[in-house]
Amino acid sequence: MILTQEHSCQVGIPLNIFRQLSQLQIVSHVHISGPPGYTGYPGTQAGYPVPPAGYSGAGPVGFPVPYQPVTSQPGVPAGVPWMPAPPPPLNCPPGLEYLTQIDQLLIHQQIELLEVLTGFETCNKYEIKNSLGQRIYFAAEDTDCCTRNCCGPSRPFTIRILDNTGREVITLERPLRCTSCCFPCCLQEIEIQAPPGVPVGYVTQTWHPCLPKFTLQNEKREDVLRITGPCIVCSCCADVDFEIKSLDDKYVVGKISKQWTGFVRELFTDVDNFGIQFPLDLDVKMKAVMLGACFLIDFMFFEMTRSEQRAGVW
Repeated sequence: MILTQEHSCQVGIPLNIFRQLSQLQIVSHVHISGPPGYTGYPGTQAGYPVPPAGYSGAGPVGFPVPYQPVTSQPGVPAGVPWMPAPPPPLNCPPGLEYLTQIDQLLIHQQIELLEVLTGFETCNKYEIKNSLGQRIYFAAEDTDCCTRNCCGPSRPFTIRILDNTGREVITLERPLRCTSCCFPCCLQEIEIQAPPGVPVGYVTQTWHPCLPKFTLQNEKREDVLRITGPCIVCSCCADVDFEIKSLDDKYVVGKISKQWTGFVRELFTDVDNFGIQFPLDLDVKMKAVMLGACFLIDFMFFEMTRSEQRAGVW
């Protein structure tokens, strides 16, 4: 609508106010374009981007649906935000860029109602978060029913770790090994792959008559760090700490803590929460190896319910 002096006379607007109004641009139902080359949001629905190429809308069984809103993943509590993906640094395996900006990981195992009610062992599932509670990864065990219920905590397993797009970024492979400290020739081990199929490190058990000990190795199987746990690996109303030390045992560089979750959960379930602390500037590959060590420790010492768990020297 264009204001003229005739309109000013009709509505009784003073001439000085009319001149100010005439300088204003009153716009109605006008499309406002963006920067040069901007075409708006792609896709058929306004405000929704097109999924990546190859997106099928569903991931493997038991995993979150890739490229979905952060609050609607099956099997994962709703309303927990995902950590924004930082720019990947050079020589960083894809998916591990999240680990470059954190010095702490929180691993929360999900409660499986069927397992609690029946005692029937189901695949373990975990949320991996940063210290702010933002979800970084989702991890799920991939084993068959017979292996889980016949081998129990000693079972070999594959754990697949996915990011917020459903992409598998880390794979953990644990072979079937002996669980008794009386047989030092066939001790526990786990291989960490990032991306899947590319080993970035190993965690191997070190024989000791009283203490749980492990060695963290790089992709060339060279020793980098050591882990030493307590003689008694169960504790009432307190955390159980496994210290991460230098090879000469002089310096503590971090720790893996099994966190106390309360009497009911500890007594009647094998659901555990863990925390991992490490230096911020540590190589992301070694951070991933520490994550693998946490899962190995969980299965070796805390996968049983409190009524079944070993309470003395491990």
